[in-house]
Amino acid sequence: MNVLSIQSHVAYGHVGNASAVFPMQRLGVEVWPVHTVQFSNHTGYGAWRGPIFEADMIRDVVRGIGERGVFPSCDAVLSGYMGSAAIGEAILEAVASVRAANPQALYCCDPVIGDVAEGVYVRPGIEAFLRERAVPAADILTPNQFELDRLTGLPSRTLPEAAAAIAALQARGPRVVLVTSALCADTPSDRIDLLAGAEGRVFRVRTPRLAIAVNGAGDCIAALFLVHYARTGSAATALGAAAASVYGLLKRTAAAGSREILTVAAQAEYVTPSETFAVEAV
Repeated sequence: MNVLSIQSHVAYGHVGNASAVFPMQRLGVEVWPVHTVQFSNHTGYGAWRGPIFEADMIRDVVRGIGERGVFPSCDAVLSGYMGSAAIGEAILEAVASVRAANPQALYCCDPVIGDVAEGVYVRPGIEAFLRERAVPAADILTPNQFELDRLTGLPSRTLPEAAAAIAALQARGPRVVLVTSALCADTPSDRIDLLAGAEGRVFRVRTPRLAIAVNGAGDCIAALFLVHYARTGSAATALGAAAASVYGLLKRTAAAGSREILTVAAQAEYVTPSETFAVEAV
């Protein structure tokens, strides 16, 4: 399996491609990473160094990969944080180039907008670009609950509301929607839900809620979900596998008291998760 992953990158720590690439490689996937930014560390530290790359640089790197004649063997494109709407357009052009060579290739878009704690933290224009351009182009969409609400304009405080919001996104293009973290009215205070909508059904995995605040977990789960879905064609199977791996990753990170997720040290969790959780149709 070959995946073109176009995301941000940090030298220290694990977000964007620095969080998504290695887990996919550990599962035996050949990953072609293209970075949209090259930062010293993630912005959660409050200070960082490094550039946001221009859209034409993204196009140039992708063009060079295409010139190797490998796009017919590209199984999926994965995108995450976009530094600008122009970079988003370059990503969609890359998706079109891959699909022209392999019509079966999947596009998984992690629509990074923000979260409940910080609100919207992307640059102006990116949220509108995701809503109007990226969502219709995607086969798989992986928002958190905050992003689900922003993209649909609908509430998701209850499970039926969340299911309706997922269906509203699917009606605009994506065949599969993974909500990477959901707290609904019936979610116990010590648990967190992950939801996946596919083929008119919604599946839920409920895991313990860990007392941890780290960056990059969403990037990791989007990558793992994409790989498992591409291999099995089952959103339920992909949900169970990805949720178990990321829970194990976060549990080990919390036990270590680490500010950064243990992407490398906890690598066994990607292949043989230490705990698994029931996947239920809701």
